[in-house]
Amino acid sequence: MIERDELERYLNSLLNISKFKDYAPNGLQVEGRKFIHKIVAGVTACQALLDAAVEQGADAILVHHGYFWRGDNPVVRGMHQRRLATLLKHELSLFAYHLPLDAHPELGNNAQLAKRLGLTSEAALNEQGVGNVGVLAEPISLEAFGLQVEQALQRKPLLVAGGDHLVRRIAWCTGGAQTYIQEASGFGVDAYLSGEISEHTTHSARENQLHYIAAGHHATERYGIQALGEHLALQFGVECKFVEIDNPA
Repeated sequence: MIERDELERYLNSLLNISKFKDYAPNGLQVEGRKFIHKIVAGVTACQALLDAAVEQGADAILVHHGYFWRGDNPVVRGMHQRRLATLLKHELSLFAYHLPLDAHPELGNNAQLAKRLGLTSEAALNEQGVGNVGVLAEPISLEAFGLQVEQALQRKPLLVAGGDHLVRRIAWCTGGAQTYIQEASGFGVDAYLSGEISEHTTHSARENQLHYIAAGHHATERYGIQALGEHLALQFGVECKFVEIDNPA
């Protein structure tokens, strides 16, 4: 068991949230009961995850994608009302960590993705430390690397060839970070991997002569929140269960 505010202080410090200029608040977004025995973790605080937390008797929910994003309509009605009503009715605390969870060097989404794909990080992709630049154990073709990604994430990636070269140096950033492809190109990498793809991403890859791998926003961001939950379970002796809510995006 851990006291709610103690958990927030620990997480805020562990993930160094003051370092980041983010698109949503990091930390305790919705206040629930004071003491926490059980946490349900997931990628996004969707209604399905909230319902699973209620069903499993959780005291708190821990996610990567929470609420109150910049530019959101502040009116509480429809989907937003139902989500908040569920949390408040059942006194569930909602903890959400976005960029800080992407960037953590051990528990973060990018670190955990690298671990699964056998990537060694040499540098950060940007000044906030979100994303990495590194190398594969040995040069391989784009198609062979795509197969490794598919096997590791259980999802077939979309591959855009930027030439016929092998993949050795690579940059990666989980989630919706396709716009970082120009930064990746500046490092002289052979390939860039992220979660999503936009129309212009294909042209950027081809014209900068680097391969692009779109491995799925959800698929690339499942692992940081799991690692964080496992860390909390060991640190505080609380039960923390990851609930997978499938998302093809």
